[in-house]
This record gives sequence, C-alpha cells and structure tokens, in this order.
Amino acid sequence: MIILWGSNAREAHPIMFQHMMRAVRRRDAKLVIVDPRRISGSEFATMHLPVRVGGDVALANAVAYVILEEGLENKEFIGRATEGFDAYRETVLRYRPEDVEKETGVAAADVRRLARMYATLDRAVLCWTLGITEHHNAVKNVHALINLGLLTGHVGRRGSGLAPLRGQNNVQGGGDMGALPNRLPGFQDITKPETRERAAKVWGAPVPEKVGKHQSAMFEAMAQGELKALYVVGENPLQSEANQKHVRGLLENLEFLLAQDIFLNPTGEMADVVLPATASWAEADGTVTNSERRVQRVRQAVKPPGEAQDDMWIVEELAMRMKAPGNWAHRSAEENWDELRKVSPMHGGMAYRRLEELGGLQWPCPTEDHPGTPFLHARLWESPVVGPRAPFVPADHESTAEETDAQYPFMLTTGRRLEDFNTGVQSRHYAAPRGHYERLDMCSEDMQRLGLSEGDLVEVSSRRGHVVVPVEESDKMHRGLVFLSLNHPDEVATNLLTLDATDPQSGTAEFKATAVRIERAKVAAEEGIR
Repeated sequence: MIILWGSNAREAHPIMFQHMMRAVRRRDAKLVIVDPRRISGSEFATMHLPVRVGGDVALANAVAYVILEEGLENKEFIGRATEGFDAYRETVLRYRPEDVEKETGVAAADVRRLARMYATLDRAVLCWTLGITEHHNAVKNVHALINLGLLTGHVGRRGSGLAPLRGQNNVQGGGDMGALPNRLPGFQDITKPETRERAAKVWGAPVPEKVGKHQSAMFEAMAQGELKALYVVGENPLQSEANQKHVRGLLENLEFLLAQDIFLNPTGEMADVVLPATASWAEADGTVTNSERRVQRVRQAVKPPGEAQDDMWIVEELAMRMKAPGNWAHRSAEENWDELRKVSPMHGGMAYRRLEELGGLQWPCPTEDHPGTPFLHARLWESPVVGPRAPFVPADHESTAEETDAQYPFMLTTGRRLEDFNTGVQSRHYAAPRGHYERLDMCSEDMQRLGLSEGDLVEVSSRRGHVVVPVEESDKMHRGLVFLSLNHPDEVATNLLTLDATDPQSGTAEFKATAVRIERAKVAAEEGIR
C-alpha cells in the first residue's frame, strides 16, 4: 500500500511516481491519495480522500481512532519500541470519524476503510510533501502522520516506512551538511560542547554555540531592525516567501543585499552585489543526497560560462578576503568531502572511492567497512531495542490561520505544476511548452455561479493583495476551493496573496490556506495579466 498524503507526486515527483505506478500495476499495490484536490494520478487510486484544507491532523487522528477501536494496532511493536502511547491514545479517542467529518471533510465510512487497509496490510508506505508541511501547524501535521506509522508498525522494514519526499534535488543533502540553524553537519546539536569541539579541531576555528535563525525568523529580525544584511545563495525569497509585498519592503530596507545564483532573478535585481555561480548540477563536482538518504557522486560535465565560479569557490574566496579564521584554501570537492567525513560521524565511511564503486551509500555509514543503512529505523525491530524508543507525540486539530467568510468566501491552496518549477528561476529559460502559463483552477459549479467561462480574466484578492489571472475549469477542484501555483511570479505573483503565519518550530508559512475573493477582472482582455 502507498499513501500519498498532501503530495501531488505525479507532477512534483514524476520519476518517483513512476516507481509507485510500477508497484500498482505489477504488484497490485493499493494507492490511496489524501488531498483536497483530485490531483493527477487519482484515476489510478484505490481511494481518494478529499481532506479539508487544514484538516490533516483531525483526519490522521480519526484513522488512529478506528485502528484503536477495532484493536488493529501493532501491540507488540508499540510495547517494545515506542513510548508515550497512553497520552496519544487519550488524544485520538476524541476523534471519532463521525464526529469530526466537518473538520476532516471526509466521510466517516472512507476513514474507516482507510484505517482498516493501513492497519491490516503487511506493508505500507506513507508519503507526504508540502501539502503537510506548508502550514502554520506543520510540525503537528508531521507528528500526526508519524504516529500512524508507529501505531501500525509500518516503519523500518522493507516496503514499509514514513517517507517525506524532498521537493528539490539535494534538499536532503543541504540539511545533512548543516544548513540548519541549530545543527552542525550530520544533524549534530550545535549546543553540545563535544560536537563543537570536534568540528573546531577539524576546521581550525571556534564554532559559535549560539543557535541561528531559520529563514522566517530572519525576516522577523529584519522587521525589528535586528538584521541589516542578507547573503542569498540559490534562493529567490522575494517571490518564494509568503506575503510578497511585506517581503519586498523588508528587502528594500536592508543596508546590504548580496545574491549568488545561476540566473539573475528578481531578488538578485534588488541586490547591491550579484555573484554569478555555477550551481547548475552539470557544471559542478561533488555529491547529492536523495530522499532515501543515498549519497551519490556528481561529476562536472559542462564548463561554467564566462566568469561564473563554483559556489564553494566563491564562499572560500569571500572568507579568505575577509580574513575569517580557519582553513579556507581552495581545494577539490573530494578534499572538502573528506573534511566533512571527519566532522560528521554518520558520513565517516563514505569515501569517494566507495560512492563510485557502489553507486552511492545511505547514511549513517560510520566506517569504510560499513554497508550503509537502507532502513533508518530498522533498530526498532531489534529485541531489546538499541537506543531510544520512538516517541508518540499527540497532536490536536487546529483551524487554518485564516478562515473563509462572506467577504473572502474561497479557500486558495497553492502548489507545483508539472511543466514548471518553483519560481521559474531554473525552468523559464527555454521555449514555452504547451500550457506554460498560470491559471486559476476552479470547479465548474463555482464558475457557473460566478458567470465565468474558461479563459476569462478574474481578479483574485486576499487581505494582503490581488492578482489577475485567467480562470480554467478543473475537475480536480471541489466547491469553494481554488488553486494557483508559484511558478509564474512575473505574470501572476501568487505570494502577494498568501499569508505569512508561520509554524513556531519549523518556520514554514501557511502557503496552503488563504481566504480569497474572486471577481471578474475590471481590465480589458487585451491588457493581459497583471
């Protein structure tokens, strides 16, 4: 069984989705889609549960309610490998499917069917992406899904697991390398003296013990006047952050903005200095890490254009010119990787030689005779369990940060489309394919009620801004729900609409739930899209 929960994998992860379809077609795997929209791929699904935007915790808890009510939980696994079960049980027993249909948007009979399938099938994988994490209660959403895996024992075994699909190539690798405000490479806690001492010894420079700020916290610091300069590498926050008008004002008020990227994007156009980089994967040498923690080699295939330099070279050069402490001399990607292996124990056994011979290794891989770790949580099946037990973390339903009302009666949710990528920095530099434009997806019932025809320009307004966009009839949508992507910010700046309410732990904004009003645009069609 494969559950795609808040994950439009056919469009956002098309290669991964093909592997899923192979399991459906060749091995008769059950595919279940949990999403407010009837997304691409729903036609192949055994079930589609149209969860209400923001109703994921309530739905996950309702599924758990049925599993507990019918005694389908994995009692042996729970007793041996987990902790906190009693508090979790007490929470979910308040979520009887029939009582929370309004919060979930899903018929109780379908919740019960999903629960029985998930709990009784031998192997099940639960996948999620931004439909779960781009909410003001993102961490609660994730915990609610992890709890289901622990309740049934669908973790740490071949064919069973919890799988957050990464949204871009090497997103996993970025976190692994320490691109997190509270972690050193290998997810080591920066507040622990022993981890700082190990890194300092290798780097030849002290490591600050202060926890840094994640991206949302940086913008909050800008608003307070505490952060006055920003160095942006391979990112386009002007267009990717929620509440774009507010973000523009913060960036304009900075004393210094430095942008480093492969193309000049709108954030770079605001910058005081722009550094052209060779972030394109074909121009770089090094490693990438995929969603299953597999570290693989990348080899330079194309010479960088003009005076563009490798990101690593640029950072090293800046550090040397600023006389930063430590060893910043220009070295090869392999030399830098070997330095990382000394800092991060979980990468210790991943020499380039082994990565090339084996086609990649999955961390943790502490020594050069270690085979890597295909199943991260396999230890939970040992008796007794080695190391800490897996914790249940109770989560309660919360309303979306912004609800619909008479003035803003539609709920806008956002996401990706197959034909483009993120804010278009990497994917807009080629001839436009068919369908390469932004449109507002709306169900036929809502279009008829508003007197709209396909292709009409509509003005979509939220409490923060408005955009003009052609409307398109879509059988993916249900009444009261509309959809825009973030792929075409030059024509349709979707993030002028979105809300910057953020999760206090992850810092992720509420991109998936924005109350909007939709009216026929007061512009002539020939004026195009604002």
